[in-house]
Amino acid sequence: MTKRRTFWGWTLGAMLAVTGCGVDQTSLDEARTIKTSAAPAAARTVAPTYKLAPPASGIYHAAFPDFGPTEDVVTGRTIDNFSNKISGKGLTWAYFSDNWFDGIRFPAAEVRTIQREGVIPFIRIMPRSTWNACSDTRYSLDKIISGKFDTKLRRYAQNAAQVNGPLIMEFGTEVNGDWFPWSGACNGGGNLTGYGSPKMADGPERFRDAYRHLIDIFREEGANNVTWVLHLNSTGGPGAAWNSHKNYYPGDAYIDWLGISAYGAQDPTTMRSWNPNFRQVMDGAYRSVAAVSPHKPIALLEFGVVAHEAKPEWIRRALADIAGGRYPRVKAIAWWHSDWNNYDGTWSRMRLDSSREAVQAYREGISSPVFVSAARITR
Repeated sequence: MTKRRTFWGWTLGAMLAVTGCGVDQTSLDEARTIKTSAAPAAARTVAPTYKLAPPASGIYHAAFPDFGPTEDVVTGRTIDNFSNKISGKGLTWAYFSDNWFDGIRFPAAEVRTIQREGVIPFIRIMPRSTWNACSDTRYSLDKIISGKFDTKLRRYAQNAAQVNGPLIMEFGTEVNGDWFPWSGACNGGGNLTGYGSPKMADGPERFRDAYRHLIDIFREEGANNVTWVLHLNSTGGPGAAWNSHKNYYPGDAYIDWLGISAYGAQDPTTMRSWNPNFRQVMDGAYRSVAAVSPHKPIALLEFGVVAHEAKPEWIRRALADIAGGRYPRVKAIAWWHSDWNNYDGTWSRMRLDSSREAVQAYREGISSPVFVSAARITR
C-alpha cells in the first residue's frame, strides 16, 4: 500500500561452489568477513549466476529496517538495530528504494553498506522523478519500452554485474495500485486500443513489457547475480478485472519470486472504519498471487500495522499463521519498520518499537525456528 511520507558477516567465495552434478546450496552465515565490491563498471563483466532459492526448510526473515522517509537512507546502524535490538534475529535481506529523482544510477554505496552487514541487498527500482503519481511522466513505461533509457540502464546493469555477491531486485513496486507512476492505472488502465494486443489491458501490458525489457538488458550485460521479484499489492486500485494480479506477470522465464504487500491499518485517523486483521488482508491476496504462477515461491515483501492497543495481538496472530503453514508457498517475510507523517499532521507508527509490547510480540513470534536468516543460493 502507498506510504505517505544479526545476520553475521560472510565471505562469498567460501560460500558458493559448483559441483559437477548441479547446483550447490550454501548458507551465507558460515564466515565472519565480507569482501565485496560495487565499483563502477569499466568493462563488461559477466557475473556468476547467483539466485536466491527458497530455504530448504522454513521461511526467510527480512525487513525494511527504517531507511528513512525517502526509503534510501541506508546505514549499517539501522540494520544492526533491527537485527539485535528489535527482532533478536538476523536478516536475509534488507530492502531499500532506488528512487530516480536525480537520474538513473546504480546505488553502489547502499549496496556496499548492506553487504558489510552480511545481508543481501534488495533494491526496489523506483522509476519516478517526483512523489506524484500519474502526473510524473519522466520515466514513463512507454519511454522505457522504446529504449530511451537503454544506455543508462545498461550502465546500471554493468555495475550490478560487478557486485561480488547476490542481489535481489524488483521493478515497479505494488504495480496494481494507483499510487505510483508505473502503475497500470497510470499507464492506460483497462483500455484495449492504445498499446499492444487488443485482447489485453494496456496498463498491465505496458508494465509487463517494460519489466521484460529491463531484465533482458541485465541479462545481455551479464548481471546474472540478480534475483528478480514481481511485487504486487494485496488489493488493486482500482478493483477491476483488468487490474488482476495475473495480468502483470512477465512470465516464469523472467521472474524468480512473487511478492505481496499486505497491511493492516496504516492511517490512525481511519483505522476505526478499516482495521483488518492479517487473515482478512492476506487470505484472498495469497490465493490470487499464488494463481499467477504455480511454481514460484512467494515473499511477503511488506506487512505491518500502525500503533494501537491491539497491535501486539495483530503481530502475534500474523506470525503464528505464517509459521503454522496457513500460506504454504510463503517462503520469506519482511516487516515494514518505518514511521511517516501524514498529510493531516498525524503519524503512522509502523515501527515495531512503537511499544514494548509490540516488540515483545514480534520477538517471541520470530524466535520460532521456522524463521531463518541464512540464505540458500543456487548457481
